[in-house]
Parts: sequence; C-alpha cells; structure tokens
Amino acid sequence: MPHVTLQQCRIDYLDLGPIDSPHPPVVFVHGMIVDERLWSKVANALAERGHRCLMPRLPLGSHTTPVTDRSALTPLALAGIIGDFIAALDLHDVTLVGNDTGGGLCQFLIDANPERIGRLVLTNCDAFEAFPPFPFDAVFAMLRGPRTISALFNLMRLRPLRHSPAGYGMLATHADRDLTASWLVPARTDPRIAGDLAAMARGIAATDLTHVAPRLHRFTKPVRLVWGSADRFFTPALGRRLAAVFPNSAITEVPGARTFVPLDNPGAVIDAITALAESPAAP
Repeated sequence: MPHVTLQQCRIDYLDLGPIDSPHPPVVFVHGMIVDERLWSKVANALAERGHRCLMPRLPLGSHTTPVTDRSALTPLALAGIIGDFIAALDLHDVTLVGNDTGGGLCQFLIDANPERIGRLVLTNCDAFEAFPPFPFDAVFAMLRGPRTISALFNLMRLRPLRHSPAGYGMLATHADRDLTASWLVPARTDPRIAGDLAAMARGIAATDLTHVAPRLHRFTKPVRLVWGSADRFFTPALGRRLAAVFPNSAITEVPGARTFVPLDNPGAVIDAITALAESPAAP
C-alpha cells in the first residue's frame, strides 16, 4: 500500500480509479476497530465507473503501523490527521464519506477545516450525545490498556462472541467472519496498536459532539445521509435529527441495513456518492 508520512503517524491507504478522473476525489473515513476494507464494495464499484477513491487506514484500532505521537489520538486531532492526509495528496473539492466513528470525525473536520471538502456523505454514525452510543460507551470503557484489550480480543476470536451484540453482531446484517476476525488481529497481537486503541478510547470518552452540532449549519455544501433503518444504536431518528442541522441536506433511509451500510447495502452508498459527484462545490 502507498502511504503518507505525517508528523503524528504514517497513513497507509488504497488509491483506486483514475488519478485524472473528471469526478471529484472520494475520501472514505472508517470508524473504530475496522479498516479501509469496510468500503471495498463501494470503492471498487465507483473506481470502475471512473471515480478516484482514496481509502486511508486510520489509527483507530485495526491499523498496523503504530502512531508516533499518541497525543494525536483524540477525535479533534484525528480529524486534523484526515485533513492533513487530504492536503498531503493535494486533493480539492473532495467528496468526504464517513461511517460510525468516522462520521463523527468528518463532523469535526468540516467544523474546523472545511476548505478542501466539496460535499459530504454520512452513513450511520456518531452525532450529538451519541459518541459513542450505548452499549459501545461501556465497551470502550473496558479498553483501558494493552493487556485488557488483548484479553478481550482473544475471547472474541470465537465467532459467537465476536458477532454478539458486544462485538460486531448488531453492526451488520451479514458480517463476514474472516473480515471481522482480521480487524481484531492488530490490537490483539501488537501491544503498541493496543496502546493506540486504548488512547483513542480515552480520547472519545473525554469528548462529545454536542458542542460541534450548533456550528454544522455553517457547512452549506451538499450533504447526503444514507441511513440504515435497522440500526438500534444510530437510529433513524438520530439520522433525521442530524440531517436537519445542515441547510443543504437530504436523507435516504435504507431498509434492513444496520450501522455498516457499506457492507449491508453498498448500492445505496454508491448511488448517493455518484449523485452528489455531479453537484458543484459551494463557493
């Protein structure tokens, strides 16, 4: 994988589709304890249609290169890392796409540094006081250090536990067992990655999105929400509440899909991105 070396960390990424695409570049932001493969079905299909898709592997617990500065593992600092990644590749008029914790990071980014963002697509994600929602606030509280994380993730090598409500079980309708197992390997086997994850969990516990929400109306560029209606954590009501904050937004509810809409119904995400890609960026 190519990579970008930033001051705080190295970001590996996939770059699919033509670099000289006539469409705006698409940057995908995943959430906690997953990696860029969450977006594979969406990005591969868009690349075949001529869109350039960039899929960074962020230091959110399933990364393989430890960070050099753990003070960067707060939500606001991670949003800055995403912005630095976009700037390092000199991307402009970006279609920013976020899911789960990654959607929360997108909100921090457009609040602090929206200049390179041309449009925003959010699937089920953290918003307002749901950062993270119950029961994941309790799960994150258990991620206190490398030993605790290693012990917990060793238990989750068993698929029934890994796909239980305390794991990935309620996040996708049909989660791939090999994919979810691979997401746990870095923090389970490398104490440095587990330490990064623990630092990030502490950063989230000390942060919320409620102070960002009153400023999101300043982002007047096109926003589309693609919201799984079967999600018990990020409910459709939360999605509608988030959509109402933006002045230029619309929401599509996706029946049967849970948090990981890119896995449950990639076509719905693809349709939203391709529709927005034709929209000019707001000045």
